[in-house]
Amino acid sequence: MNKIFGFFCSFCFVQLIDSTATISKEKPFLLMTHFKATHEPFDYPDRFADLYKNQNLPEPASLFDFSPETTGRSFVGQKLENLTWRYEQASNNPDKWWCKYPGLPFYTKELDSITARKKVYQKFAKDFLRSGAAIDDNIGKILDYLETSGLAENTIVVYTADQGYFLGEHGFFDKRLIYDESLRMPFVIRYPKEIAAGKRIDDIILNIDFAALFADYAGIKKPVTIQGRSFRENLKGNTPADWRKTAYYRYWQHYPIRPGHFGIRNKDYKLAFFYGDALDMTGSSKESTTPSWEFYDMNKDPKENHNAYNDPSYTAIIKEMKIELLKQRKESGDTDANRPKMKEIMDAYWD
Repeated sequence: MNKIFGFFCSFCFVQLIDSTATISKEKPFLLMTHFKATHEPFDYPDRFADLYKNQNLPEPASLFDFSPETTGRSFVGQKLENLTWRYEQASNNPDKWWCKYPGLPFYTKELDSITARKKVYQKFAKDFLRSGAAIDDNIGKILDYLETSGLAENTIVVYTADQGYFLGEHGFFDKRLIYDESLRMPFVIRYPKEIAAGKRIDDIILNIDFAALFADYAGIKKPVTIQGRSFRENLKGNTPADWRKTAYYRYWQHYPIRPGHFGIRNKDYKLAFFYGDALDMTGSSKESTTPSWEFYDMNKDPKENHNAYNDPSYTAIIKEMKIELLKQRKESGDTDANRPKMKEIMDAYWD
């Protein structure tokens, strides 16, 4: 029998599937199921409207981080109050706002800052989880079909997403940052023939590796245009000796509350350079911010609540990571060689 290959993943697109179709056990197949959820406006079906209704969800420890001074970070960030403003605008002008939020009207007027943040966090997090419950519900239908049709044991199932998301950590919502809540991506895979159940790996896997992995499973030679590398052996517990030890990250769309930045993360540390300029990037603000560095010890400070860049005990480590950062930029082809402004910024702020 031919190997049967299938996977589904959650990104930000929608694909309609013929619910009457059947899958042959004798032929390979590929099924991709893309959900718009859990994207803003975090909408959900009516059947989940009462989920968590009478509960207070646990609050992240950094929910009341109101300003950069709290942690030593270098920017304000996309604060929960920005989401409150969106809710209130949509409440005031429901026919003119760009999206339809559930559970409106919503206001925090006349509430103190702590109470207001608590209120918006509860609404946001519950809406987000209700939206996610709809994904779970529909994924369950796919998994049930694989089981009842006898396809489960010979089908590769993958669940992933395009990024993480802030659910109140640092007082934020949204994404786009090198902080772990945004940087880390969900990735769950089931393939009984090769992968032991209930296992986790801590290798540094990037989303550019996904296509290489899928090509490997499908028996296709990896195209030269693919930057990534198959992690099939990693999943079996056989991590190659030369597997990467560092991840490179770049977010190019600059705004003063969330400056353009790049950085690296390894298992122990994270270093980021917030260069704070639009350069020539589409959709960026023309208002520059003062370039700055952030450094986090991911063992001592896994929630990234203390920028330790100026701590002298890390001077040697930071120096080594800056060398590695330049190496990663070169290897990825992200050197900004055609942007003189970046050279000016780096000459002035690199050391």
